[in-house]
Amino acid sequence: MTELRIATRKSPLALWQANFVKQQLEQHHPGLQVTLIPMSTQGDKILDTPLAKIGGKGLFVKELEQAILENRADIAVHSMKDVPVEFPDGLGLAVICERDNPYDAFVSNRFAGIHELPDGAVVGTSSLRRQCQLRAQRPDLVIRDLRGNVNTRLAKLDAGDYDAIILAAAGLRRLEKADRIRSLLPPEYSLPANGQGAVGIECRLNDTATLTLLASLEHAETRYCVLAERAMNRTLQGGCQVPIGAFAEMEDNDHLWLRGLVGSVDGKQIIRGDISGPKEQAEELGQLLAEQLLVQGADEILRAVYGA
Repeated sequence: MTELRIATRKSPLALWQANFVKQQLEQHHPGLQVTLIPMSTQGDKILDTPLAKIGGKGLFVKELEQAILENRADIAVHSMKDVPVEFPDGLGLAVICERDNPYDAFVSNRFAGIHELPDGAVVGTSSLRRQCQLRAQRPDLVIRDLRGNVNTRLAKLDAGDYDAIILAAAGLRRLEKADRIRSLLPPEYSLPANGQGAVGIECRLNDTATLTLLASLEHAETRYCVLAERAMNRTLQGGCQVPIGAFAEMEDNDHLWLRGLVGSVDGKQIIRGDISGPKEQAEELGQLLAEQLLVQGADEILRAVYGA
């Protein structure tokens, strides 16, 4: 195989991720020519409506998956937190690359952290997960939706539309904008989304030549953690736009620790749990934690969210 085609969104962050995979592949396989096929997705086109109301983050991957199925591309590179838990027939997650910083980042031109924000300050985020955790700790804040790519969101902050915004730290780091991060929000304050900070590569499951090329990019520890997080989300039947947090980290070489939460959007009710166990049981651990959360009342919260 001498050529590999990557389907990618056109946003700066998506292009960074695709170019990162291109460089890694060309480094591991001299002589391989990797080309990018930039595409616009529904999620990129509908920018005036919160994602939760238009079908969630699957809108960012559908067109890319179609291109692979129709053999117009060989792989697609995704932020793992944007990847729906179910794949179309014939496609799957071939590789999960090493995770970058998984935390949420507080970004502001005037304040160093959430604790400094005055009563009634306006904070921008479209993530129901972030909204629910913020409201639980600071019910006085005014939280407004914020869509668009990273540069668009930063421009809205700089224009004075918001006192602060919350973004994924990994995205800012990748776009060389880490200097905009005033503080990182630890998981105790803002539990990340499943897969946050990790990049995944999707391809045709019967494409053995491509699967062989991609194998060198796999990061085993990241896969265990992300599989546990995604299993929890899948068992809760959580789309990407629901107030669910899931974050796993390795405790040692053989065990992982998974934390999860489900919350009401107003932050008045948050159910938390955690579980530890052997990394080989990552998916079972995710499923068990989800079942614990459901028994504690997460099912009622999720019903209310989906019914909204």
